Amino acid sequence: MTDNFKSDIQSPLPQRELGGVFVINSGSSSIKYQLFNMPDEQPVCSGLVERIGMEDAIITHKVFAGEGEQAKQLVLPILNHREGLQQVVNLLTDVDIGVIANTADIKVVGHRVVHGGEKFANPVVITPAVKEEIKKLFTLAPLHNPAGYLGIEVAETLFTHAIQVAVFDTAFHQTMPEHAYRFAIPDALYRQHHIRVYGFHGTSHQYVSREAAAYLQKPEAKLISIHLGNGCSMAAVHAGKCIDTSMGLGPLSGLVMGTRSGDIDPSVIFYLVSQLGYTPDQVSSLLNKQSGMLGLTGYSDMRDITSSLQQGDANARLAYEMYAYRIKKYIGAYAAALNGLDALIFTAGVGENDALTRRLACKDLSYLGIQLDEEANGKREKGIRELQSAESKVKVLIVPTNEELEIAGLCYRLMNKR
Repeated sequence: MTDNFKSDIQSPLPQRELGGVFVINSGSSSIKYQLFNMPDEQPVCSGLVERIGMEDAIITHKVFAGEGEQAKQLVLPILNHREGLQQVVNLLTDVDIGVIANTADIKVVGHRVVHGGEKFANPVVITPAVKEEIKKLFTLAPLHNPAGYLGIEVAETLFTHAIQVAVFDTAFHQTMPEHAYRFAIPDALYRQHHIRVYGFHGTSHQYVSREAAAYLQKPEAKLISIHLGNGCSMAAVHAGKCIDTSMGLGPLSGLVMGTRSGDIDPSVIFYLVSQLGYTPDQVSSLLNKQSGMLGLTGYSDMRDITSSLQQGDANARLAYEMYAYRIKKYIGAYAAALNGLDALIFTAGVGENDALTRRLACKDLSYLGIQLDEEANGKREKGIRELQSAESKVKVLIVPTNEELEIAGLCYRLMNKR
């Protein structure tokens, strides 16, 4: 166990008038969380619970008090999400490092829920009926919605004084026109079974596109948001509204991702089943968990792939080229859909930190007015920054994403409407 809290923190921390919005992002074996003081959007603390279900689970907890930040890391057995969130509550209310007196100081708990289907175009207060709808969507986001639902169930027992709110990744994309979200399949499959494009990473695309438009001082900006993490997606945004996005019915299609294939010829699936004997579950596992950069290189983390590339690995080079080429194709498609382009936005872990990905994705796009400045692209700086050359007609921006802050803001605005 490591503990590097500064010794000058008083016990307990001075209490602030918290419009406490606690944001929870539950994964299958992890919980990301952040507490905000609203409406001034100040982060009070944040953290990550990793390796849930293991004897050596890790909690990394940060407190933002006074000058700078203080961090604490715990390694301990955490067998399930309930134990994980209970440990988080213990840290929030700890006599020495706590930031709240008790869980009653949390006014709202905002939950990231990946799939909201067509039912949810906005954040909603969670009711039994809402929970039932989320459960119905498990099959559309099997890697994500069950974990989000579990986070809701646990939070309801721990934050009994708080209003629980669901914020859906799909909601931002509900502004897409029908010709963009429909598939060319029999109409009944949409009318009766709601098979259509939904899109994901909506809170990230919404946050960075709004930040970019404000930075450009152009509310009507035509933007392409490129969210590159372990999961990757792009969105075409005009005047703050999504008009198209790369993920579809579920979070598998579109860009090459850490373990997901992205776009693939459906004939490959038929071949796997009819000729190679794959079951549907095996195909799902192959395309969701064994493909993408992992399938191409043996690694899903871009840092490992970069290391292999630097050692001359041909598979790593090909993977990088495929990854960037897919991004470039979507840039061209979305520039056409927008009928123009004011800025590209790179965001999330890879988008914000991987200069090679940005360079390859923007290479040979001068026809669209996109030219990168290599020196600016290679720098590591905080905040929004520009990467384009002086000759570029299109801005190329890094806009750090903050999905938790976006969720907190959506929750706060929802509460003010009540």
